[in-house]
Order: sequence, then structure tokens, then C-alpha cells
Amino acid sequence: MNREYSPVWVIAEQINGQLLPVSLQLIGKAKALADGLGTHLDAVLLGEKVTGLCDQLIAAGADCIYAGDNTCFRDYHPQIFTATLVDLIQKHNPEIVLLGSTFMGRELAPLLAAKLGTGLTAHCVELILDQEMHLVQKIPAYGGFMSIVCPERKPQMATVAQGVFQIPSVDKNRTGKIITIEPPEEITSRLEILEIVRQEQTGVDLESARTVVAGGAGAGDQVGWEQIVELANVLDAGLGSTRPVVDAGWAGIETMIGQSGKMVKPEIYIGVGLSGEQQHMVGVTGAKFMLAINIDPKSPVFKKVDIGVVADCQEFLPILIDKLKKYKKKG
Repeated sequence: MNREYSPVWVIAEQINGQLLPVSLQLIGKAKALADGLGTHLDAVLLGEKVTGLCDQLIAAGADCIYAGDNTCFRDYHPQIFTATLVDLIQKHNPEIVLLGSTFMGRELAPLLAAKLGTGLTAHCVELILDQEMHLVQKIPAYGGFMSIVCPERKPQMATVAQGVFQIPSVDKNRTGKIITIEPPEEITSRLEILEIVRQEQTGVDLESARTVVAGGAGAGDQVGWEQIVELANVLDAGLGSTRPVVDAGWAGIETMIGQSGKMVKPEIYIGVGLSGEQQHMVGVTGAKFMLAINIDPKSPVFKKVDIGVVADCQEFLPILIDKLKKYKKKG
């Protein structure tokens, strides 16, 4: 007798009444997983006045939406969201729970996993079902990919960054069920949100940029990093980085590309002073042309690009930037 599987869930996310793209991307992948298990796809959406967003999730493939339309859900609050979702998951026992690898998801997912006593794989780049119908969660590791399964605990949980999966085609004629949920009573909160200050977007948006310039530790120092910034500005490109650059304090975490950062799909990718480690390169998908500049002729990055330049970044970039500026003036 074939086993009947519980639903697949997506914890959707919205900010200021707008669904995050990663939520729709997860709906598309979760729908495929649900179809493979022969079950249905549910989503949870918490916020204030979010009922109108439920139709978008249904059109993308969700069968049922648990909508927490309440003032206490207006802003993300870890204790309130965790208590609400733990209660809901324990009641319905979903097979799989997926979250976006966002600022909220990166905090909320481990809180849920710990409370539920289950496993969690963060920053997945692929999700498939194996022959036993377990969720195989793939992450970059050791220069390749590692597959992780959680066969003994439920739900199977994973986070995925924006851009890993495609937004599915929508069917506005799809119908689904919307169930209103309330927060659990008597939540004792140790936090009070006084004010939310959202960071202003500066420069070219990295995730939608047609050209991306990414720099690594090979920049050498802050001076070398500023040259990479100038190159990005001259090219009207999105500015990306690797983790060592962020750890050194040269750039903010919002610039980081890769497994634990952002996913980019530029037409042109220029990597400066980086080695091409899998944890970074997995975040670069579908680029039509790739160029790398590195002083080490044996750097692994040269095996992954169309053109490689062996040069000291701090010596080469000023010359390249000067040539580009002169070219732009002529144009």
C-alpha cells in the first residue's frame, strides 16, 4: 500500500504589502515536490492586510493558504512568528517546510527547527526527492556538492536564497482555500519594536544587474577594494563580493554573492582578485560572458571563465578604468 504524504509547506514572506520574489520561487519548486509526493501545497503568510496577496500564491501553485492577517504580524517579530508557526506546524504536521534565505528566514528557520526537534539545511541550491521520497537538500561543499537528507524527523526543512529557482508561470484562474489564523494566546515577548529603518538602495541592484563586478580578498586592502568599486561604477554594474571581503570590513554583507549570499544572473560577470571557490561561484548562474583577473596563474577561477587576465589587481585596474573612461567619453 502506498504511503499518503502530508502537504509541502512554504513560509511565504512579504514586506510592506509586497510578496518577496523568493516566496513565489519557492512555491514553484514546492509544487513540483508536492506533485512528486502526490500531495498538495500549502503556504503560510503572516502580516497585516495580506489577504489580497493570497491570490498571488494560489495563482503560482499553492492549494491552501494559512493567512495570519493581524496587526501583531505587521512587522517580523521572532517570538511571535516562531510561536505561531510552531503551533500551526504541530497541528498539521507538514512533510516539508521551505523558507527563503532572507534576513527573516535565516533567523526564523533555525528557531523553528530547534522548537520542532528536526533538522534544517540552509542555503540549498537544489531540492529533489530520492527513491524513498525523502527530500534531498543540496549545498556546495568541498569543491562540489553535498546531499543532505533528514529521514527520521519531520518536517524536513530547508532555506533557499532568492534567484536559485525560477518564478513559476501563474494561472489566475486557479482556486484555492484561504484559512485565517490567529497568534497563540499569552505570548510573553521580551522584545519591543520601537522603529524600523529600511536601508536605502544605492547603486545598481545586484540581483537584477546586467553586469556584475565582484571582488575578493585578492584586492589586497581597502585601497584595492575601492578600485573594484570604481570599476563597477564606471561600468554601471552591480557590486558583489566574497565572504573574506565582508569579513575584512571592506564591504557590507548585502554585496556578498554565493551560497550564503545573493544569487545573480548577469549577462557579464567580472571577478577581480577572487579564487573561484564553489561557495561563491554557485551564486553566479547563466552569465553569458565571464572575465577573471587574478595574480595567480593557477587560480581555479580561470577554469570557470571565458577570459582570464593574470595580473596584480592594484596595477591592472587603474589602467583598465582609465581606458574605459576614455572609451565612454568617445561614445
